[in-house]
Amino acid sequence: MKKSLPIIALAIAAFLAWGEYAPETADTRSQSSPPQQNNSALEDAIAAQRSDVQVQGTGKVVKVLPDDNKGSRHQRFILKLSSGNTILIAHNIDLAPKIQTLRNGDTVSFYGEFEWNSRGGVVHWTHADPGGRHVGGWLKHQGKTYQ
Repeated sequence: MKKSLPIIALAIAAFLAWGEYAPETADTRSQSSPPQQNNSALEDAIAAQRSDVQVQGTGKVVKVLPDDNKGSRHQRFILKLSSGNTILIAHNIDLAPKIQTLRNGDTVSFYGEFEWNSRGGVVHWTHADPGGRHVGGWLKHQGKTYQ
């Protein structure tokens, strides 16, 4: 499947901006973990290093990153999954509302497209597609849906 330039640019920008983050290893993981959620499609994509996979899951916010304001603006944060894996969420805030009250320790559910990278991966397309060419995604936080 041929990717469009904006998607590739988003993935590269997210990966480069993620430089301040170092994934946790099994030895440094906290004893507390997010609520159990079936993240199996996501975990399979991470293990197989696959991209362009629609995934749904839940994780706990371990780091809120500054918004990416270059090009399409994205709210960025890192979620820790129940497995201990971490992923970057890149939520387009030009197309969907920003989660204004997001804090470390919050639980966030998501539905979007996963792109693997060496730091775990990125979930994007967590919003409706105004052009109707891509399946719509969403984020859920404290009972509110952002799409």
